[in-house]
Amino acid sequence: MVLSPIFFYIVQQLIFPIANMKDAKILIADDDETLCYLLKEELVNEGYRVDVVYDGKFAIEKLKSIPYDIILLDLEMKEVHGETVLEYVMENHPSTQIIVLTAKSDVRTAIDCIKKGAYDFITKPYEFGQLCVTIERAMEHKDLIVKNKILSSKVSQAYAGSIVGESEAIKDVIRLAEKAARSDSNILLEGETGTGKELFAEFIHKNSERASKPFVAINCASLPDQLIESELFGYEKGAFTDAKTSKQGLVEIADGGTLFLDEIGELSLTLQPKLLRFLENGEFRRIGGVSNLKSNVRVIGATNKNLMEEAENKNFRRDLLFRLNVITLTIPPLRERQNDVLLLAEYFLRKKSPVRSIKKLSDNARKALLRYNFPGNVRELEHMIERAIIFSEGNVIEPKDLNIPKDDFDFSKFSEDDGDFPTLEELEKIHIKKALDKFQWNRENTARALGISQKTLYSKIIKYKLK
Repeated sequence: MVLSPIFFYIVQQLIFPIANMKDAKILIADDDETLCYLLKEELVNEGYRVDVVYDGKFAIEKLKSIPYDIILLDLEMKEVHGETVLEYVMENHPSTQIIVLTAKSDVRTAIDCIKKGAYDFITKPYEFGQLCVTIERAMEHKDLIVKNKILSSKVSQAYAGSIVGESEAIKDVIRLAEKAARSDSNILLEGETGTGKELFAEFIHKNSERASKPFVAINCASLPDQLIESELFGYEKGAFTDAKTSKQGLVEIADGGTLFLDEIGELSLTLQPKLLRFLENGEFRRIGGVSNLKSNVRVIGATNKNLMEEAENKNFRRDLLFRLNVITLTIPPLRERQNDVLLLAEYFLRKKSPVRSIKKLSDNARKALLRYNFPGNVRELEHMIERAIIFSEGNVIEPKDLNIPKDDFDFSKFSEDDGDFPTLEELEKIHIKKALDKFQWNRENTARALGISQKTLYSKIIKYKLK
């Protein structure tokens, strides 16, 4: 049995879930000032980042502006009880892990807190070594919760697959992507639809210092404005009719990692200032919230548009563009990667075929692929191969199985010994279609360019059922 790379990735993440546990942000909430001072000193010496508050109400205020990983929570505090803090955290910061610090007489209450969502409890006086072990386990638990959120919402691929290609065009971009990954700057990926911009975004993330943190992706063209805002920044309970609980946004889930904004050119002018503000200082506000939160993410945007032209046409904010394109990488279309077509086709055959019967391309099918211009780029090739595997008979894929539309053949690549050399009618149909598209279906201009009458052009459109 052949095990896929995703299997090894999942095993790796389960065994080594966090690259640096000591990067955790811890809040101590306890009204014993002496204990807080000593505990903070010990934790800081271990490399943790620690804040201290002496009552539950101050803990809640802190949580409104800072997302903590761990809270060491005393239950008996003067004004706001620890259980109230626990309820607030479970409702507003469900991935934050709470370790209850309790006296031996309150063990039953501590167990009730675990039932309500606390990770664990430690009785006072505690052993510091035991506390550190509990903190590390709580961080592992938090990391698994975040990963599960990302996977279950399908906002991320489980691993960054290999970028297949041997052409100089793609090698140049890979070299630039490797250099860009070592920086922490925002990146803009440009390229036609289907060129593999998300794959490059994952590649950059996996080769960066943020690799152990989440990679979170959202398509800005797939959701209306309000949904995109709530997905990105989250919302508070009661912010709108169906907001029965608070929800973390993707920028919060991606804290420490990478946020990939696909089709960022489709983002509305209403949302662009909010994204700009987040890029400037890392601050954001949940829908319906009154406090600013912070998140440290690297943003990678992707677009198939020319954003400079969009900015000149007032469709995209120029200041947002300059924040995004600190580094700009242009992914080449497949027609400029001729050497990669068959390499990619073979890769998709191995990936999509049943393990025990991998199909092969006939010589004529290879020629057909090399003659095609692939307006849909790598994604179109992948779907073409997948369809051919399903509908081909036997283990050999022929040109007819590929179902290649001849409108985008490059006939200069045909030779006289090709078995499926195009007919004159096919050439005429393609030529007329391209002329109509060039002149935006203005029949008068198209007929003049082709040297025929408008009546003849109209009859050809009817004959070839051009649309």
